[in-house]
Amino acid sequence: MNTNISPIIQPEELLELRGTKDMVIVNAGNGKDAKNSYDKKHLKGAIFADLNTQLSDIKEDASNGGRHPLPVPEKFSRTLTTLGISPESHVVIYDDKNGANAAARFWWMMRSAGHEKVQVLNGGFQAAEKAGFPMSSQQETATKNNPCNIEQWQWPLADLDEVERASQNGEQLIIDVRDNDRYLGIREPIDLIAGHIPGAINVPFHNNLDEEGRFKPPSELKTYYENISGNTSPDHIIVHCGSGVTACHTILAMAYAGLPVPKLYTGSWSEWSRNNKTIKTG
Repeated sequence: MNTNISPIIQPEELLELRGTKDMVIVNAGNGKDAKNSYDKKHLKGAIFADLNTQLSDIKEDASNGGRHPLPVPEKFSRTLTTLGISPESHVVIYDDKNGANAAARFWWMMRSAGHEKVQVLNGGFQAAEKAGFPMSSQQETATKNNPCNIEQWQWPLADLDEVERASQNGEQLIIDVRDNDRYLGIREPIDLIAGHIPGAINVPFHNNLDEEGRFKPPSELKTYYENISGNTSPDHIIVHCGSGVTACHTILAMAYAGLPVPKLYTGSWSEWSRNNKTIKTG
């Protein structure tokens, strides 16, 4: 595989590559509404992947891993096979939130599983439609391919204990990518308690995007995140959000900028806030 492939693909590039051998397009969505939207209209040939049932292993109690814990690698292997993805596949993922819904999470999982030829569509569904990519409402059938055998997640992860130590000793940089009012504790529309992890800095994920909702140029993102991280080494940077999904959007932006991949805290605020940990506001 081409190890130099960009993690972001432009709609015009996808249009040129349409129909090429081993190409698999995935519409990554979150829940019933996303599936209904997919059924009404999607990129022709795109297979639907659901965040809740295929890209997560949701527990009854979100205090155990948060709202969207990662599935074990063996389960994800079966999901990839179901979606028609083989080790040789060139996978392009999109959603209707420019990666902030589930596309960036799926990208992170595939890259962490060792699959290199995987990209997120810049601008998502809307940009592809504007570029003239053919649309469909027909049911798509995944191609039967060689199975992917994933043994472990290869990219760095942080757990609850590590994040707590980091919040206390100040030796690691904790980045919270949620909206500023959630970080400040002004509102919390999803989880039970508002606020943020002590010591975490707020870098909202939407800062990765330009006014048209596309990722900013790699050079601009590189300068932005280098200014934020300073001299902190990548293995001392932890990125989180509400449930470990939109945090992947920022990791994707950093990879697009050519920066090393930091640690992902998948439990994120949904786990932290349910475990009687110290909470800060303001």
